[in-house]
Amino acid sequence: MNAVAARIAPSITTMIRMDHAHAFALFHRYKADTSNGRKRALMTNACLALEIHAQLEEEIFYPALRRLIGEDEVLAKSGPEHDEMKLLIGELRSLLAAADHVAVEVDDTFLRLMRAVIHHVADEETHLLPAAERLMKDQLKELGAEMTKRRLELLKPHAGEIAISAARSFPAGAAAGAVLITAGVAAIGTMLMARRRAPRRDSWRSKARRAMR
Repeated sequence: MNAVAARIAPSITTMIRMDHAHAFALFHRYKADTSNGRKRALMTNACLALEIHAQLEEEIFYPALRRLIGEDEVLAKSGPEHDEMKLLIGELRSLLAAADHVAVEVDDTFLRLMRAVIHHVADEETHLLPAAERLMKDQLKELGAEMTKRRLELLKPHAGEIAISAARSFPAGAAAGAVLITAGVAAIGTMLMARRRAPRRDSWRSKARRAMR
């Protein structure tokens, strides 16, 4: 793992909380009288964000925590809860593809997804994340850098979709939508710094000292 990346990237628990905040920001904008176009954008953004978030946790966070926490009821049910969310996301996409209008059935399915996510997040934020911060203090930044790198890989094929749905979800400026990719942007900067850092230019004092030799 690149040492610079490990220093600059947010800790893995910070990144997970950022993802939760992003999902909740989308949920709070979804109302019964929200326009059809914005509902679609909110659902598109939320579904993709949740899928990427779940994959990152399953590949990186859960295995690292499981090695230290062992058998744990909340951790054990996290995988099945992700599976439930993925099923609801699949249902949503099928419903959206079948009709131009966001019908009541779509609203109900998205609200079911919201309830599942809120329950899941409550368990993570009150049990798993505090446990990680107690047991993995020395690994949080390194795991954060690993998650950031993997996030970039998962986001790359969806960059256009994310930009469009974020702009439509947050019309007052897509800054809030950028919460999802903040860590990814940090990773880009980190990798550029690591790979393209130019040799340090000599100061005028160094040049003067060499000239006097």
